[in-house]
Amino acid sequence: MTVHTRQEFTAELAKLETATLEGLDMVVAQIDRVIEALEHQDVELAQIVIADDDRIDGRYLEIHQSVLTLLALQAPVAGDLRLVAAILHTVKHMERMADQCVNIAKMIPLVGHEPPRDEDMLAKVLKMGRSARSEVTQCRQAFAVRDVGLAEDLVRQDRTINILNKEIFRMAVEIGDDVDTREWAMSMTMVARAFERIGDNAVDVGEQVAFIVSGLFREFGDAARSDTPST
Repeated sequence: MTVHTRQEFTAELAKLETATLEGLDMVVAQIDRVIEALEHQDVELAQIVIADDDRIDGRYLEIHQSVLTLLALQAPVAGDLRLVAAILHTVKHMERMADQCVNIAKMIPLVGHEPPRDEDMLAKVLKMGRSARSEVTQCRQAFAVRDVGLAEDLVRQDRTINILNKEIFRMAVEIGDDVDTREWAMSMTMVARAFERIGDNAVDVGEQVAFIVSGLFREFGDAARSDTPST
């Protein structure tokens, strides 16, 4: 690889990393919208979240295709190859997190405009959402500055999300016999599960940071993760 070709490759790879970080910013914006839609039972805002998913899918496909094209034209050295692999993994998790936002948004109109809701349970769901948002912003920062310590700290935040998820499920079981309230509570358990998935995917992005820095892949704190694989 000539010096000029190397410079072109480095510049293109930097563009792909920037596009990936911007994609994570798009996910954060989706989480913000879906939290607001949940809090105010805003069906119209939920529909905006669903419609905007096409932009994130487009970003995923654009980055994925660009990476494949870059690999076809150039032969990256080991350090660059780690970054290329990490970008591919990260955009996959980006797209999955955005899909979870859509899953949450789709639950909002199902329970109606003024559902009978439990304020304590809703508060825990919203807290889960804010925690998931924090994880995504932190995994983005860790990726941007290659901070393995910051990436590993995602496990601590993920424990909080997992605890809240269990508490929400328990509250749903004990919510009472009113059919409409139980239906709302069951929908909130699905929302909580989606937020948990977002947190898990953020941890997966953090693991890619460690891979870029060390060249070795390792999973963070398995005990803090849920028993089922990330989706």
